[in-house]
Amino acid sequence: HATDSKVGEVLLYYCYCEVKDPEKLCAWQKALCQHLHLTGKVRVASEGINGTVGGSKVATNLYIEVMLSQPLFKDILCQEDFKSSAGGAHCFPDLRVGVFKEIVPMGIDPKILSYKETGIHLSPQEFHREVEQYLSQASQGQSDTILLDCRNFYESKIGRFQGCLAPDIRKFSYFPSYVDENLELFKDKRVLMYCTGGIRCERGSAYLRSKAVCREVYQLKGGIHKYLEEFPDGFYRGKLFVFDDRYAICSNEDIISACRYCGTLWDQYKLCSSQHCRQLVLTCPSCCNKGLTACCPVCQEKELEVTSRASGETLKEECACTKRRPRVPIEHVSQRMLDTGK
Repeated sequence: HATDSKVGEVLLYYCYCEVKDPEKLCAWQKALCQHLHLTGKVRVASEGINGTVGGSKVATNLYIEVMLSQPLFKDILCQEDFKSSAGGAHCFPDLRVGVFKEIVPMGIDPKILSYKETGIHLSPQEFHREVEQYLSQASQGQSDTILLDCRNFYESKIGRFQGCLAPDIRKFSYFPSYVDENLELFKDKRVLMYCTGGIRCERGSAYLRSKAVCREVYQLKGGIHKYLEEFPDGFYRGKLFVFDDRYAICSNEDIISACRYCGTLWDQYKLCSSQHCRQLVLTCPSCCNKGLTACCPVCQEKELEVTSRASGETLKEECACTKRRPRVPIEHVSQRMLDTGK
């Protein structure tokens, strides 16, 4: 894809607003994307819309124009809310537009926890200053702040802010339990939260605030995406994980993760080679050549068995990788002043 990835782009955006007829918005959105030959995923709900779509530059520009003039989003969505990166329609297998309960799957009914109760939004510049201050205080062992990554472990593994707390969770829907199990950790703290494009922080910060234990909750407006536009060489190191066929986009040359087999620095994901598994694995070219292509021994074995059972059973939740990982990790407050920034 070396040549054509420069031609088009991938857009990421969301908009919280009241949608009276999600089915109608969904049908309109699907027709719009098809018309512009866009691929990707769009979630529609009564609380708004969340999408990531890819296509030619002409198509994505038109898409933004139409979205900004749609009466539903007119006064809420603005040009700034669209994050873009080099890519195109080839980054997604197809187009999926659907109606859901939430536009980001946290697993908590929007009627119970409103997106309106969010933390304080910080611009990339403000966030950068906060992180700078946090890192200098933390290095003297006296910080009252937690820099919290709201993403999943496979995202933070290949790129994250220096000195952050990155929960070892597999899905965002485990985040509320993570907060519940680790409330003590957040007591009287200032929390600086961030995620890919900002949307998970909208719900995550609202959830954290609803617990009434933190001193303050802040979130990075526009997510890592917008931060990297301003500070490609700032406090975020490594790649930015994206949910499409690219897996990651890069703003600096740092590699902060390693091959799971030999430990050499490596940050390019592949899907586990076992047909049933959907886990991502970091395995370097030389280990790949040795046939080490699965996420764990269980999968490596399964693959060798060559699927004689055509039952289509999925390994999704039960290979060694998932078994070993507690669904919700408990952080030990005492030993928690992380390796603050190299």
